[in-house]
Amino acid sequence: MAFKVVFLAHAPDAEPEKHRCVIETSKYKLFAVVVKNQTQAVEVCKKLVKEEGIHSILLCPGFTHKDVAEIAEAVGENVGVFVARGDGPSNRASTKIMNREGWFSEGTN
Repeated sequence: MAFKVVFLAHAPDAEPEKHRCVIETSKYKLFAVVVKNQTQAVEVCKKLVKEEGIHSILLCPGFTHKDVAEIAEAVGENVGVFVARGDGPSNRASTKIMNREGWFSEGTN
């Protein structure tokens, strides 16, 4: 049986049913899904845990502590929930590009 992980990232124009992929080896199955907001994130996580038997969830740095707690509660204690975090310079570099690309414009949530 493969270790099954979902990686979730945010994008203001995401459509989770469309913006996804699966990478698979005989021992590892990685689902990558892009969501627009926390509501979609919770729905995607719950669905993949139920339908695919996900063992671990890895969240992009855009998820807050509150978001992480909500996802952990939604999927239950048998699923690991982790967050990728960057350092100060990395965060500034990413934020600069995201800002330039309009991620933080009003009405994108």
